[in-house]
Amino acid sequence: MAKGYWISAYREIIDATKLAAYAELAAPAVIANGGRFLVRGGQMRAKEDAVEQRTVVVEFDSFDAAVATYESDEYKAALEKLKGGVVRDFRIVEGVD
Repeated sequence: MAKGYWISAYREIIDATKLAAYAELAAPAVIANGGRFLVRGGQMRAKEDAVEQRTVVVEFDSFDAAVATYESDEYKAALEKLKGGVVRDFRIVEGVD
């Protein structure tokens, strides 16, 4: 079964306090559902048409697990804390076997 991934690129951080409050709830929700952080900020180099922005990649055992975590009550509570704090491109994608 192919793994599932969350890929999130932060285009703008409007309120770092809201981002921090989100992270306090989001990380435990992700870990409790079997997610593993592969990328969480850190160094980067933008190439081609990309821009340098905070990027987060989370791996799940399956695409369904990635979707279920996003739809979980725990993660929804984290999203409430994030409202208005960032502009981001968030995707849930299926990996290759």
